[in-house]
Amino acid sequence: MAAPLRILVFGKQGSGKGTLATRLHQRLGLPHVSTGDMLRESAASGSEFGRRVAAIMDAGELVPDDVMEGVVRERLAAPDAAAGFILDGYPRTPGQAAFLDDLLAPEGITVAVELQVADEVVRARIVNRRVCSSCGAIYAAGRDASADTGDCEACGGEVVQRADDTEEAVDARLAAYAALTEPLLDYYSGRGLLERISGEGDPDAIADGAVELVEGRRS
Repeated sequence: MAAPLRILVFGKQGSGKGTLATRLHQRLGLPHVSTGDMLRESAASGSEFGRRVAAIMDAGELVPDDVMEGVVRERLAAPDAAAGFILDGYPRTPGQAAFLDDLLAPEGITVAVELQVADEVVRARIVNRRVCSSCGAIYAAGRDASADTGDCEACGGEVVQRADDTEEAVDARLAAYAALTEPLLDYYSGRGLLERISGEGDPDAIADGAVELVEGRRS
């Protein structure tokens, strides 16, 4: 029986990691699991632990590490993750990475992929990003008509710029990524598990390269 294919996806906000994770899901048939998905699914489960998660989220509080670990343990034990998964948004610290190693022992993760995009490219993508307030469809100002007219072509809802998509907010998030995520990437690099790929270019070509890297790790 083949070992589970366990993929971590990292990247600055606006790097396209959500797009990459979706394409990996489509091509490899593995569940795309994000931090938000895990929290929402746990809260909706109705379990005692899920009710605790729901209470924290409803109060607008940060989810403590021990609770997040419980959410991760619960989600990755689900039947659809038995053959592997694409994990986006966790871990966020070397301590969480060590927990994940213990949880997934003895095989551990297969590969950690960082999608690299220059800061100026990320900044331009996010500042020009517009989002439908009804269905969540994403558009780019100056490229997509819906972004310029303010009317979503998918559902007719209002297309707006998010409050945290300003240049100042983007700079703060880039600084946080450098401070918090770089040590985590060093953690995986030191274990020979990190692959860095360019996130600039055609999304399908980027996904092709990522699939090739992942399959190479499994063989």
